Amino acid sequence: MNDVLLAVGTRKGLFVGRRSGGSWEIDGPHFNAEEVYSVGIDTRGATPRLLAGGTNNHWGPSVFHSDDLGRTWKEPLQPAVKFPQDTGASLERVWQLHPAGPAAPGVVYAGTEPGALFRSEDGGETFELVRSLWDHPTREHWVPGGGGLAVHTIVTDPRDAGAVTVAVSTGGVYRSLDGGASWAPSNSGVQAVFLPDPNPEFGQCVHKVAQDAEDPDRLYLQNHWGVYRSDDAGATWTSIGEGLPSDFGFPVAAHPTRGGVAYVFPLNADADRVPAGRECRVYRTEDAGATWQKLATGLPEGAHFGTVLRDALCTDDGDPAGVYFGNRNGEVFASADDGDSWQMVASHLPDVLCVRAAVMA
Repeated sequence: MNDVLLAVGTRKGLFVGRRSGGSWEIDGPHFNAEEVYSVGIDTRGATPRLLAGGTNNHWGPSVFHSDDLGRTWKEPLQPAVKFPQDTGASLERVWQLHPAGPAAPGVVYAGTEPGALFRSEDGGETFELVRSLWDHPTREHWVPGGGGLAVHTIVTDPRDAGAVTVAVSTGGVYRSLDGGASWAPSNSGVQAVFLPDPNPEFGQCVHKVAQDAEDPDRLYLQNHWGVYRSDDAGATWTSIGEGLPSDFGFPVAAHPTRGGVAYVFPLNADADRVPAGRECRVYRTEDAGATWQKLATGLPEGAHFGTVLRDALCTDDGDPAGVYFGNRNGEVFASADDGDSWQMVASHLPDVLCVRAAVMA
């Protein structure tokens, strides 16, 4: 069984888990009483770097990094993510920290509330606002979702450092093919059921986007009602929600090595945000959304009310894949076999906001 590093951001700090020889040890909280909405694990260097976006109720938001697997943390002397004065905006929280991949060494993206994208070229120690998205002519029409107006998803193409996809609540999906110099809405086929025109160019409440392991042009999307797939890098989207107990939910994650394999955690409805049928179940597709399989072995039986948020379901980079999720009950579950079976690795934590994992060499 692979050694794994697991980072769990909660409403009251960050917990770090390590699996060695099949057993788990969880320590924390780091950043006690801080909301940790985002975690990134950058494995591109000789030493993995952990990144955490924490929000202190007194001191405000910050980005921390650790180069010793979470044992110690550093914070820049000046704010790592800061809006330029002329924007008239101030940072409320960091929703996403995304190492860009091998095509762009040292580059880390941050998605924030208010809705903006920032770019770092030094591994996440300093960031600059991506002006082209902030100044996009459609941005003035974006409306805050239930969690606020946030850039919460960032996807980069491993073949092309200039291809970047982001998702905004509620602005929809935007795509850049020139390294962020320009952006275009990329929502054809994704519905906004809450608008008079359910098929706008932008304004969808996209909850999460994940990229297929074998085909970077294939993307999976969990919407505010609707699960979709794109086979052309987001230019068009097709519904793949048939076969799920509900197509409302927040997260979607892709298998790290197998094409066509993705995971979702359905909820009853936007007005009833508990697990679909009150069952704690992950659903997996192995044929790019043509069919779905309910994964139950080792998960709780009986009525369950633990909602899984958009960044609280993930995979590691192993094969077979580790799959992980945490919920608002403070429970964290892990699978070491592509989701076929599960075990609880933590319970009674604060409200889980995000989960990230990586295999340690």
